[in-house]
Amino acid sequence: MPSLAREIVKAEGIAESELRPGGRSKRVSKARKPFCQLAVKRMGHPEAEVARFLGVTTSAVSRSANSADIPEPSRYIDQFGKNVLLLHISLLKAPLIEF
Repeated sequence: MPSLAREIVKAEGIAESELRPGGRSKRVSKARKPFCQLAVKRMGHPEAEVARFLGVTTSAVSRSANSADIPEPSRYIDQFGKNVLLLHISLLKAPLIEF
């Protein structure tokens, strides 16, 4: 998850330290949504694990992960991140998701 966090904060223009302590500013919330969707829905991390990583409740992660999908997930994953994502998917034996 740390590599995904780096990609998200780079794309959203915030500091990684803002993403994790459970901040509620609009910029942080906007960045947290794609993080939750990619971590839970694409990489297969449990919601509780993502919640602990971010410093928010499991309910907050669940709402973000299951809200309307982000329109361009590839915006948040560069080639390195895509390789990490593909590795997670293969380890989970989940179907390959192309961007």
